[in-house]
Order: sequence, then C-alpha cells, then structure tokens
Amino acid sequence: MTRLNTQPHFGTAGERHRHAYTPGDDFYDALIAAHRGLTDAQSELLNARLVLLLANHVGDLEVLREALAIARRGVDVALDAPGGCKPALPG
Repeated sequence: MTRLNTQPHFGTAGERHRHAYTPGDDFYDALIAAHRGLTDAQSELLNARLVLLLANHVGDLEVLREALAIARRGVDVALDAPGGCKPALPG
C-alpha cells in the first residue's frame, strides 16, 4: 500500500490560494533562489542537506524508503531518455 503522498500538497498555514499550484510555484522559486550564486559543488551540498533535513522531518522510514524508490525509478527513466536528463514524474 502506498503511504507516500505524491499529489500536490504545498501550502502555508492559514492561507488560501486561488490556484492549487501557487504554493508549489512559491516553493520552486524559493528553491531556485537558495541555489542562486552557488557553485555546482555548493548546490549539491545544499541539496544533500535539504534532503536530510526533510527526511528527518518526515521521520517515517517506510515513507522515506518509498520516496527513495520512486525518486530512483524516475532517475533511471530520465537517464534512458533522449538527452539523458529529462525529469520523470513520480507515480
């Protein structure tokens, strides 16, 4: 049984948005801003730290293993795609 939520689930407590994707766009903007001005090595370190912080926040090893498997499957598919780096959607 799937326990990992792969549906859009972004939001800010107490805020309502006209479009469901708006909070996700806001997160993407913040993520890009966090990487701005960093070297490739610094960006990789930021990503690693972010993954570990969020994994600690989630805490449920079953959910984390499911997320790892889905993320890995997406990378395997993306590497086989023409051009080698097209992102694959989870699910």
